[in-house]
Amino acid sequence: MRRPALYSSSRPARTAQSSQPTGAQLNAPGAQASAKPRIWRRVSPSNPKLLWSAIVLLAAMLALSISLSLRMGQRKLTQEDIDSAVLKTMETQVMPSEYARAYEKIQPSVVRVVSYIKAGRLRAEKEREKEREKEKQAALDPSKPKVKPKPPAPAIVKPADPKDDEEVEYGVGTGVVIIDKGVILTNLHVVSGADRIKVIFSDGLESEARITGVQAEDDLAVLQASKIPDDMIAATMRSTNDLAPGDKVLAVGFPFGIGPSASGGVVSGLKRAFRSPEGKQEMTNLIQFDAAANPGNSGGPLVTMDGEVVGIVTAILNPTPARTFLGIGFAVPIENAARAAGLPPF
Repeated sequence: MRRPALYSSSRPARTAQSSQPTGAQLNAPGAQASAKPRIWRRVSPSNPKLLWSAIVLLAAMLALSISLSLRMGQRKLTQEDIDSAVLKTMETQVMPSEYARAYEKIQPSVVRVVSYIKAGRLRAEKEREKEREKEKQAALDPSKPKVKPKPPAPAIVKPADPKDDEEVEYGVGTGVVIIDKGVILTNLHVVSGADRIKVIFSDGLESEARITGVQAEDDLAVLQASKIPDDMIAATMRSTNDLAPGDKVLAVGFPFGIGPSASGGVVSGLKRAFRSPEGKQEMTNLIQFDAAANPGNSGGPLVTMDGEVVGIVTAILNPTPARTFLGIGFAVPIENAARAAGLPPF
């Protein structure tokens, strides 16, 4: 490629005559000096290395100038600046409630407990219950004459019904994992008399379970799941020694099979007593709470705002046949429940 001209002249080109010196000019005084040819100094193109060095130097000087200006303009943060930033964050972002944080912590440890019984056995149980109820009513009504029992008639063997071996859902309740090896606490009345027990973990894993321990006086049962999730998380248990009326609590479970569901309330009282509607059992030293609980919540955890378990929901007080929540629930203190599982006291 042709290199472009380094210089250009704006003067018109001189003719050949004007460019050659005459004899008179040569003989004139001082002609030798003026006739000496003029030397033009040619400027060479810039060296690329020098050019890049200049660019780098300028860039460094610019960066240094910016850095110095920022340092001079920077001021130290004050407490007022920090408070303003925190207030701005609280105004623009919705923070989770205490109940939401407690639920998030306990939810991975809550399981659904389902008990099954064979249809034939369930039908026989219902028939026996009806007979016992009739006998009870007859004993309470003195107007009816006493009927002497007749000798038993020969047993009639009925043909086996294929449906008798079918399993039907017998009860739905809640449980809480207290040891990450799959040890679960629940209520005894949820699994008592069941032919088969199934637990469903928070991640959807279903597993068979068996009863490994019973504490009937506290309506507690300990289950061992045959399968557990890989990332099984056990609940954290907390002593009830510093629990007081008015403390916030959360009840988590499967009321009427719906859930897991969470309901918030407070501790209403301590060391309460409760007798079952059938009058078969009386429990003492219970935690009274007002968080909503219904059939299906049985065996679920009662937790603090730190997500720590302080009790196992076991009963609700309702003098009507509805057996639904009226504002008074009871939970077994976790110290009793842990003892049922063979854990040391707090």
